[in-house]
Amino acid sequence: MDNIEQYIEALIFASEQSIRTEEILYCLQSAFGLDFSEDEINTHLQNITNKYHDSRFAIEIVKLNNGYQFLTKKDYHQVISLLQAQRSKKKLSQAALETLAIIAYKQPVTKPDVEQIRGVNCDYSIQKLLEKELITIVGKSEALGKPILYGTSLLFMDYFGINDIAELPQMKDFASNGVSIGEQSE
Repeated sequence: MDNIEQYIEALIFASEQSIRTEEILYCLQSAFGLDFSEDEINTHLQNITNKYHDSRFAIEIVKLNNGYQFLTKKDYHQVISLLQAQRSKKKLSQAALETLAIIAYKQPVTKPDVEQIRGVNCDYSIQKLLEKELITIVGKSEALGKPILYGTSLLFMDYFGINDIAELPQMKDFASNGVSIGEQSE
């Protein structure tokens, strides 16, 4: 097949989220009844990635969440952010962001645990995060009453441009403003 790379490009373009090599391999083998190796697909992916590094293209292929996705190049982010700001009418509220941060850092976590940290009821925020598919139900706790456990979704990783939860900033990454309470020990 001479045009295999175009099929791979089409799969990446049509995918709402990052598409993994295994998914590409499955789609191509199912569609054409041919055996493709993972190495062969990876070679084609590298060729496509190299193609879009050319400055003639405003988009590139980026590896996210162990898959591939078309994104605009950083040079165009200012213009794109204006479009997104214009179109985004439903941003996450401060409460939803706080709830999402707690879930991301403490997952798997129950709603009562999130509420204990925030100090307020989180029903609405959790419902909105589930609707936006930024979090998912990952199971049930062994605690009394078997409360539901929440964790981040694959869409969360795509949305924030990370491959793994370990890529989230750590507390030490945040600059200290030098303000402290109490006595400092030396």
